[in-house]
Amino acid sequence: MVRQSINEQMLFGEVDVSKVVIDEKSRDDIPQVLLGLQQVYQDTQAREKIFSLLEKEISTTRSLSNGRPGMDLWRILVLGTLRLTINCDYDRIVELANNHSTLREMLGHGMFNNSKYALQTVKDNVGLLTAEILIEINTIIVELGHKLCKKKSDKVFAKCDSFVLETNVHYPTDLGLLFDSTRKAIQLTAKICETLGLSNFRQSKYNIRSVKRSMRELQKLRRSKSRDEKNASKRAIEIEDQCNSYLDICQQNIARVREVKCFAIENNIEKAQLFSEIDRFTDHADRFIDQIRRRIIHGESIPHEEKVFSVFEEHTEWISKGKAGVPVELGLRVAIVEDQFGFILHHKVLQNETDDKIAVPIIRETKKHFPALEGCSFDKGFHSPENQKELLNLLNMVVLPKKGKLSKMQREVEQSDDFRQKRHQHSAVESGINALEVHGLDRCPDKGLDHFKLYTAIAITARNLQKIGALVQKSKRKAANRLERTG
Repeated sequence: MVRQSINEQMLFGEVDVSKVVIDEKSRDDIPQVLLGLQQVYQDTQAREKIFSLLEKEISTTRSLSNGRPGMDLWRILVLGTLRLTINCDYDRIVELANNHSTLREMLGHGMFNNSKYALQTVKDNVGLLTAEILIEINTIIVELGHKLCKKKSDKVFAKCDSFVLETNVHYPTDLGLLFDSTRKAIQLTAKICETLGLSNFRQSKYNIRSVKRSMRELQKLRRSKSRDEKNASKRAIEIEDQCNSYLDICQQNIARVREVKCFAIENNIEKAQLFSEIDRFTDHADRFIDQIRRRIIHGESIPHEEKVFSVFEEHTEWISKGKAGVPVELGLRVAIVEDQFGFILHHKVLQNETDDKIAVPIIRETKKHFPALEGCSFDKGFHSPENQKELLNLLNMVVLPKKGKLSKMQREVEQSDDFRQKRHQHSAVESGINALEVHGLDRCPDKGLDHFKLYTAIAITARNLQKIGALVQKSKRKAANRLERTG
């Protein structure tokens, strides 16, 4: 059976999405995003474009000829954007989808329909979305939002800035990361032993506790800051002995893990994905053993490019943006382009890139989706001489302050009325960034780089839908006030 966009053949008790009554006076997030979704549904052209994109992306991911039909595409979009609007986990989304009456009407359930959503069903279906398709959907939503703004001009002036979306990781130390790598290698190998009936890792929990105990002893010794030379030299010997002990116990366990893996391969045990995971964690363990030995025993300084900051979220970067009270953030930079109406036109997740490297690419990509983009403002972090030249070829007006001493010509440009006005207005982008962080883009709970990008793209789309909902609320309140005055 084919996955539907939405069930247009309504049953008794169901309400058409365009006629669902949503509280227009509520200041909560849920009515706003539902109003935004309803506005998209009511615009036939926008709705058909979005459903066409979703059908192309999602319908081909499941068999269309066998089994039960998958979740309607409309429901996937509603539940995905709602999660990022209210910044919650899937458990709460399932609770709302099963018991929130207005939301159930928006999902196409009537008063006599008692069907319930399962947690894994919602996770699996929302996970079918991709960052690429959501960028296209976001373009359609922003175009609809521009219609609601009743623009006097087709010109769009934007603001570009970046912030850090943190990954869900603990603070990285090489001692802790070695423990994580060894622990996971032991746990995964214990599963293989259980399958083969081997007793090699029968005491896997005890082995993990032994590794952790050794790590804790080393951490306690390293906390000492005694200035007495005799005590300091004695403590240095103790630290070196305990470090060797910790590394030895980790190496012994990693060696046993590799022995079991080789035995399983020789016996034709097909666990390709499990073997791949074990290799990943044992390779990490080898790296951290080497780095700890070099750092603690030999007193070397480990170069930044050799460091890994999480064995689970390997894309995590160590980012220091110089914010007061925030010396370091662990995650990835996300650059956004926001227009004068508060809609986010485009975004880009940066991997091993700085702001000055993506200024031109992000504007070029934004122009593809919004040819009416006339100008954009940036902060100094995006400056480079090449960016100044290339951006002027793409935009009519570029507000990009130059670093360092200004030439006479550059000073005249930056002191002009238009430049100063746009530069003062640039700080408004911080409001948009704060709104994104409040609604989920402060820390990504999803695992893996692909889901990190998907999480970001859904958040951007959800924010623009909420913005449309707020505009609809404002318009209806004004209409109600006019009716009261004239009535």
